[in-house]
Amino acid sequence: MQPMLNGATRVFAIVGDPIAQVQSPAHVTRAFAERGENAILVPAHVTPADLDAFLAGIARARNVDGIIVTVPHKFACFRHCTEVTDRARFLGAVNVMRRTADGWAGDMVDGLGFVGGIRAEGFEPEGKSALLVGAGGAGTAIALSLLEAGVRDLAIHDEDTARRDTLVGRLRERFGGAVRAGEPDPAGYDLVANATPAGMRPGDPLPVPVERLERTTFVGCVITAPAASPLVVAARGLGCRTQVGGGMFANLLGLMVDFLLAGKR
Repeated sequence: MQPMLNGATRVFAIVGDPIAQVQSPAHVTRAFAERGENAILVPAHVTPADLDAFLAGIARARNVDGIIVTVPHKFACFRHCTEVTDRARFLGAVNVMRRTADGWAGDMVDGLGFVGGIRAEGFEPEGKSALLVGAGGAGTAIALSLLEAGVRDLAIHDEDTARRDTLVGRLRERFGGAVRAGEPDPAGYDLVANATPAGMRPGDPLPVPVERLERTTFVGCVITAPAASPLVVAARGLGCRTQVGGGMFANLLGLMVDFLLAGKR
């Protein structure tokens, strides 16, 4: 079904820095059309320095009904929400926002999309050990969802040790010793999850030393461009089962659209 585009079209934006890599505009716009909505998702390249002004300005456009949030704005956009879900409040981050009578409502569903994606590829996280690389917006959500899915041992690594330790401390309040700070060595884990942008640009270093991966380890990655990140390509070369960022997005798509349209007037 082709989307309509006219004066009655409802507008949604996806905001990030950079933004050229996102695949969401076409897929979300198509999902709107499949649900009979006259709505479109457009990309907005906004730097952190301009984010506050952008959000203040876009709020004045009364046909803008929601925002999808990507790197690096997930924590900053949380502060612009007048109401959030319990999940978003715990994480202090959002990746989707919809207009309300009083401002913006926010939720953080990246983690649900990631866990749904690895399950779709045949990996069940309950009772498993996992190494998560990246404690940013997506990483915080994935950490929470993995623990809620029953991961028994979650090690988190981030080059920003203060950010890592803050996340570990927050998760320990709810999950105790099931979560700890870790190193990037992937040996011995059932699951390795990359929640960093490493691999988006040619020449990026790999987030883990792949020669330490074991064939039985499942490797998941959040990167959607390239379609198979260098980490995923290397892991497949070793015989590992994998999830690409597109698999995560396929599970995330419905969750985001459900949230955005829940406030439909």
